[in-house]
Formats: sequence, structure tokens, C-alpha cells
Amino acid sequence: MSQADKIFVELCREIIENGESTEGQDIRAKWDDGAPAHTIKKFGMINTYDLQREFPIMTLRPTAFKNAIREILWIWQKKSNRVAELGIKIWDAWSDEAGTIGKAYGYQLGVKHTYKEGEFDQVDRVLWDLKSNPYSRRIMTNIYVHQDLHEMNLYPCAYSMTFNVEKGKLNAILNQRSSDVLTANNWNVVQYAVLVHMLAQVSGFKVGKLIHVISDAHIYDKHIPQIEELISRPQFESPKFWINPEVKDFYDFTVEDFKLENYQKGEQMKIEVAI
Repeated sequence: MSQADKIFVELCREIIENGESTEGQDIRAKWDDGAPAHTIKKFGMINTYDLQREFPIMTLRPTAFKNAIREILWIWQKKSNRVAELGIKIWDAWSDEAGTIGKAYGYQLGVKHTYKEGEFDQVDRVLWDLKSNPYSRRIMTNIYVHQDLHEMNLYPCAYSMTFNVEKGKLNAILNQRSSDVLTANNWNVVQYAVLVHMLAQVSGFKVGKLIHVISDAHIYDKHIPQIEELISRPQFESPKFWINPEVKDFYDFTVEDFKLENYQKGEQMKIEVAI
């Protein structure tokens, strides 16, 4: 069965059985009707995905593979904060009058910084290091920039990546301050697994492990019955992941350069998103 499903089920059970409720706390998130969106949460969850073993997309329900890739390309390749350039509606609720999400996500990756080797933005610095200094312990990005937080329409959830090369394999740690487990956990895992595949291919490495560190992993109160039903579903084998082997430049990848073969999955469910 899919390792991604196994990890997801274990994560959900740990939160439901041993998590802390936010009932009685003053919380930011609200439902569409204005009611507070309380959660059961667990601090400091760490999940490890072996990308050599399988592509970590859940089979319990569909994860929108192509749209997840569209967003990661929007952030990491286009380095954009303009919602219209994304092509899907997931950021519409945080769009301002100028059509941006403020100085968040892709905007921060595109800011240039001066190093002794030259001027790079964060993505180009990672690409340079992987080709020029691959065994460095300093290959990382961080988009949680405190001086710009007041100009971000949503503080970054997945905010930092650390890369490390070991025996010809590219490993990565994704740090995430907050994860809405039902809505977005596997979405984020899929995105950053794709990113590791992209960076490994253009840098001449095989993929290794993706380690997902979540500070606040939570399940919203309205989602608990859906989670209970979801984790009781049948699990299938992980699909085969295909990345176009002809692409050698990180900026040449398009959504069509990624495919899943034999993706079996359970039925989709309608999920209300807290804002």
C-alpha cells in the first residue's frame, strides 16, 4: 500500500487521539458563517518520505496533482505574488486590490541578495550551490521575512527548505509552521516532492528523502467526521511518477512535464476551508 497513506493515517490518529483542542482560546480562523474555526492540534510532527521508494501522493482521496504543481511553479519558478499568474483560485481569498498576495511566497524567493560569489535570488542561489558546492551544509531558503510580514496577506505556512546531498542523492527538509491536515497536508507534500525531483534532475542527482517538519499540525472541528471516514477507506499502491527527462534547466519545466501513471484513488470529498 501507499506509504503516503500510511503516514497520513498515523498523523491523523495521533492528532485525534493525543492532540490538544483550541476550545476556549481566542483564535484567528473563522468559518464562512463567522463562527470560530477550532482545531485539535499536535505540535512538532515529523514525517519522512523516501522519494526513491515511491511518489508520496495519497490514494485515500485525490490530490489535485496538476494544480499542486501549478502553485509550486508559481512560487519557485515564476517567483510571483500575482494571483492572476497562478491560473487557479486557491489564493483568491487573500488577493488584494492590486491582485497580489503582498510581499509573500514567490515575491520573497525573487528578492536578490549579495553574496561573495555574486548576486542571486534564493532559488538561483540553491541552483548555483547544487552545481558548484553541492556538499555545502548551507543550501536553504527562507520566506518568513519579518520586516515584510506586515505587507503579506497571509504569513507563509511552508516557509523554509533545507537541501543536503548525500551519496549522489538530494535530500530536503520542508519546515512548515502550520498545516491544515485534511485540506492541504498531502498537497504540500506532493508539491515539495515534485520540487526535489526538479532540482535533483537539473543538478545531476537522484532524489533522496523529503522530511516534512510541521510545527502545528491540526484538524478543524468540522473536518473530524470527514477525517474519520477518510482514514477508514481502502488504500491503493502509489502511482508511478514521471518527470520529463529532457528538461535540464529548472526554468524550462511546465505542468505538462509531470505525469502520474496508474493513479488509483478514492472518491473526492467537499471540504470547507477556514479563513
